[in-house]
Amino acid sequence: MITPFTSTGAVDIGAFKRLVEYQINSGIDGLVPCGTTGESSTLSHDEHDRVIALTVQYADGRVPVIAGTGSNSTAEAIQLSQHAEQSGVDAVLVVNPYYVKPTQKGLYYHFKAIAEAVSIPCIPYNIKSRSGVNLENETLFKLMNEHDNIVGVKEASGSLEQMKDMIEMRHERFYLLCGDDNMTVDLIEAGGNGVVSVAANLVPEKMKEMVHSALEGNLKRARELENQLMPLFKATFIETNPIPIKTAMAMKGWCLESFRLPMCSISSEENYAAIQEALAGLDLPDATEKGQKE
Repeated sequence: MITPFTSTGAVDIGAFKRLVEYQINSGIDGLVPCGTTGESSTLSHDEHDRVIALTVQYADGRVPVIAGTGSNSTAEAIQLSQHAEQSGVDAVLVVNPYYVKPTQKGLYYHFKAIAEAVSIPCIPYNIKSRSGVNLENETLFKLMNEHDNIVGVKEASGSLEQMKDMIEMRHERFYLLCGDDNMTVDLIEAGGNGVVSVAANLVPEKMKEMVHSALEGNLKRARELENQLMPLFKATFIETNPIPIKTAMAMKGWCLESFRLPMCSISSEENYAAIQEALAGLDLPDATEKGQKE
């Protein structure tokens, strides 16, 4: 989920609640607050904790809540994860420690420490492009076998081969979730289990149908939807996530086009027009039509 901000830069609680309702009413399978798309790195600890607690409150048990609680500091990730557990989340999503570029040994001890500090399920989030380090399958395999509450991985390595290899290595209770919308159907076809989606902020119904069609073996329908959504998938990464998806959400009236530095508005008129074009091709209702805008 995005984290909407007011014109003064505060977390827009009203807009956030409307987004939660929109997602749930659209039949989404779960909510992930305070991930990369939620600009979690620009939230204070108090804001981070509050957004997670409010997501649990607003969801009210209707769908699972998986809270982003990663950090480049293991102690900080533990603190955020423990607070999320106390708030009632169903699981935590823990990104690779960014900037510090730990070794595989360091990654192993990082995720091990977090898993041992909470009793709820933990899902490592492997994204080399933003963390500078790849969580290798051998390290993940060791973590999976030694900790029952390490139940899956969000894979955004960009390597379908790495994901396929992990599918062969895993046990049956370990889930592979795609971190790239445009690779989701490919991963599910290879044996994966779903996606933690950026595009679903705007098109939850279509993303759910695409994913469930693929999971149910209806790849023809899944590919049809993938083709429909591919322009949006590409547009949402025309600049650094979450700038494009938040801009698209603002275009449809779900939030303001408000970011926290160093995140900022779209950098060129051409990219802004590309997002508009992607939206025009989908004929999406805006927040007013959904009865969600104040």
